[in-house]
Amino acid sequence: MTAVAAKPAAGSAINPTAMVIGIVMLIILLGIAYVVSPGLGLMALIGVVIGGVLIGFGVHFVPVGGAPAAMGQAPGIATGVAMLAAGAGLAGLFGGAWAADQGFVIAIITGGVGGGMMMAITCMMVNFVYIFGMGIPAASGKVLKDPITGDSQPEYKSQGTEGHGLPFVSFVGGVLGGVLGGAGGTLIYLELLSLYKATLPNIMSISAAQALPIAVATAGIFAIGMFLVNSVLTAYNITGTIEGPHDPKFKRWPRSVVASAVASALCGLVAILIVTF
Repeated sequence: MTAVAAKPAAGSAINPTAMVIGIVMLIILLGIAYVVSPGLGLMALIGVVIGGVLIGFGVHFVPVGGAPAAMGQAPGIATGVAMLAAGAGLAGLFGGAWAADQGFVIAIITGGVGGGMMMAITCMMVNFVYIFGMGIPAASGKVLKDPITGDSQPEYKSQGTEGHGLPFVSFVGGVLGGVLGGAGGTLIYLELLSLYKATLPNIMSISAAQALPIAVATAGIFAIGMFLVNSVLTAYNITGTIEGPHDPKFKRWPRSVVASAVASALCGLVAILIVTF
């Protein structure tokens, strides 16, 4: 009960100084990419940063309840922020990678659909277990009415809990988070894949066909790693559980976006440097 009743951790307010420092660091990293690889490398890094921002922002939509949710004492899915977000993003990333040959736009859409479907199935099964397995309805402890359906929440919330299950707004938020995460992860993969396909044949003195498997594997490894980095960063920003876009913690997204942009730029720069020198 202590975990359920705990107040948000200190430091939830936006720190303007830290935000400015983060933006300056981002500009410096982009400047380094411009000096090292002003053409394809810089464009790839910009795509990686955008993908990382989509991931960091999308994670805030995902309803995570942690251990209290497992006991039906808090809304959300009974797991951690990083694990759930990474699962949704990787599902989208695999879908987008499968459609990479179909074109840039189609691959991004496919990645978003893959992540959204994973979250939709997960949210549906969570409510199925809560309602038919535990015998409790979905109710939010953050709002009096569902922002989308307008359904009243207090009447269905058990006494002594913060709510339980996944209200409709949390379900929709989870799907949106999966779409953004899947699209962001796919964008990172595609940008790095294009860079490696163009540079590896010359660096390794091999044909394009021989370089393709290496490019695919390397881009996939970096894309998965960057997704995990952004998921963990956002988990620290959320600090605990979150119900979705209606949760007060959702307002913390600006600092997470800046942190994800800087982290993605740093990781992306490393991914570019390995084919530059």
